[in-house]
Amino acid sequence: MSKHRFGHDLSEKKKENLLSGIYVGSILITLAVIFIVQSSLWNQLVDFFTSMTLAPVPGTSVALPAPSNPTAYFELYMAVFEFTITVGAIEVVVLILRVLLDSPVQRKAETIENIVFWLGTSFLIITYLVNMTIAGEWFVFWAGVILITGLAFLARSFVLLAQR
Repeated sequence: MSKHRFGHDLSEKKKENLLSGIYVGSILITLAVIFIVQSSLWNQLVDFFTSMTLAPVPGTSVALPAPSNPTAYFELYMAVFEFTITVGAIEVVVLILRVLLDSPVQRKAETIENIVFWLGTSFLIITYLVNMTIAGEWFVFWAGVILITGLAFLARSFVLLAQR
């Protein structure tokens, strides 16, 4: 009796095309649902970007872009949180499919990197932006995004290292 593996009959290119279609389609559906549910999201985005100004980073003499009143965008931050947490969940599903389809380790490592980034960023959004009490948390959030990006790269590197 032969052992049949899920996706064994698909070429690598077909597997990647399938996963790309699932991924991109899921992202587009997520964006559409968020924009439909939050009907004023477009106006909030426009208001957010037109309110950008240079603001001093606390404890430094450096000024970086920030909304003039970063605490005023709760609904926008919630929409971005919903997007990032959903993309993180989509990445988990893609990783499961990559394992089932026996994708190359590099692709699995890339997906793990994406999971760390999207879920880590969603944590930062809910922690620093949605529950923002002081404007300085805007810059703490961005420092956290830099940290999460580094952690995501490390996660990918450890997966690739473990493969050797």
